[in-house]
Amino acid sequence: MKEVNQRSTCPVSTSLDILGDKWTLLILRDMVFAGKSAYGQFLQSAEKMATNILADRLAVLESQGILTKAVAADKKSKFTYRLTEKGIDTVPIIVELILWGSRHCSTVVAPGLLEELQAGKGAAIEKYQRQAREQALV
Repeated sequence: MKEVNQRSTCPVSTSLDILGDKWTLLILRDMVFAGKSAYGQFLQSAEKMATNILADRLAVLESQGILTKAVAADKKSKFTYRLTEKGIDTVPIIVELILWGSRHCSTVVAPGLLEELQAGKGAAIEKYQRQAREQALV
């Protein structure tokens, strides 16, 4: 199991010990908003994550109970990843990062997503959490 060394018992610090690098949050973003679930799909993201980084971050997320890994139904040499309830609880965090970034940085948000979040953040969070739960059942 991949171990995470906690620097303190502060909730912000311990959360950052697990979620505090850009790659981890981008994997979670891709799972929630792009429906990605396979290693190869994560590699196709615009940020061009290196394979060793991706493998490491997926292992950390799995060891921390944020996602699960299973053999793909269509190909026995392939794995799929699904969010657990602990992982689904990150959706509001990612939504807030999207909103903050759209307000304060030069960014481009997927067409319709920003409008959806601004029109009803709570409803949008519930929608994406529901979709993640449904994916976990597949």
